[in-house]
Amino acid sequence: MIVYDLICDQSHRFEGWFGSSDDYVEQLERGLLSCPHCGSEAVTKAPMAPAVPAKGNTRSDTVTSRDTSQLSNQPMPPEVQQALNKLAEAQAKALKKSTWVGDKFAETSRKMHYGETDEKPIHGQASLEEAQSLVDEGIAVAPLPFPVAPPDKLN
Repeated sequence: MIVYDLICDQSHRFEGWFGSSDDYVEQLERGLLSCPHCGSEAVTKAPMAPAVPAKGNTRSDTVTSRDTSQLSNQPMPPEVQQALNKLAEAQAKALKKSTWVGDKFAETSRKMHYGETDEKPIHGQASLEEAQSLVDEGIAVAPLPFPVAPPDKLN
């Protein structure tokens, strides 16, 4: 089962449960999806934003998904929603050409940087300290704007 955060053209957010991503596409194409708040059939997937840790002396090394509707007490402007959708699409496209290396991200990045293995696009997990160490060594890294589930955790 896949759960998507959905949004209608009136900025109403709600969840949709689907047997697969193909089920979502099929239902969308057949006009079977509608907003439970207003009935609009102009429904799209809403992006998920990463959680930002609170300031202070406590910090979580785990990034979790967050419903962007909880980031404000006002509806998200359509321009912002469109920008987030485009960003999510760009990330998904980039990840199709990238290899998941899991918690071996720092190690694999170093091997590529120092010529021990061929360079290729990779993505994975690294602690803040590991990422900072890579930057300090001159190794190009960048955080992903949206959280990525490990392939073995996907439906």
